[in-house]
Amino acid sequence: MEKSNYIILNPQGIETESMQIISRELMHLSLPEDLAPIIKRVIHTTADFEYGQLFEAHPDALANAQKAIKVGCNIYTDTSMIIAGLSKPSLAKYACDAKCFVHDEGVKTEAKAKGITRSIVGIDKASSDKSFKIFVIGNAPTALVRLCELYKEGVVKPDLVIGVPVGFVGAAESKDMLRDSGMPYMLVRGRKGGSTVGVAILNAILYGLGK
Repeated sequence: MEKSNYIILNPQGIETESMQIISRELMHLSLPEDLAPIIKRVIHTTADFEYGQLFEAHPDALANAQKAIKVGCNIYTDTSMIIAGLSKPSLAKYACDAKCFVHDEGVKTEAKAKGITRSIVGIDKASSDKSFKIFVIGNAPTALVRLCELYKEGVVKPDLVIGVPVGFVGAAESKDMLRDSGMPYMLVRGRKGGSTVGVAILNAILYGLGK
């Protein structure tokens, strides 16, 4: 296939040009230098420049995440989609493993018996395993609320919580709860977010370690 005069066909060339466009269009914002690659990766994924103003991070979040990854932590996600999107070479490089429990039969059974979401039970199960140091919540506000409760109870102490559940019911409120919890966090304010945003944030952190 010949190169089009209007469309770049090389994958690396597409990403390079995209990042250059994003950088130009974000020049009016004073992004923190250490967080700029993460914010740009989110915008690259969503084509939504509002994330440049909605993204927020705890002062210790990035450094904590980097340390946890370097020692090979486990990562818990609330959707299988997040696991599918994470960079497998980067995870393997640091001996990190990402897991999601919402489809486990035991989790399904317990959630049905208690009349609660599988996301809540999945968080309970992950929190009982101290090897999980990073939590990525892209879909379920109930998972994020439960994680905040468990932290307050002293059950879990994450090095990073990526809190980006999307939606109209509880999404914004759960992020406010995360901000006030005391846990190191990265979040996007309001209703926006989703699994793809969670993937973009964690992949950006992983890619940054390789530079």
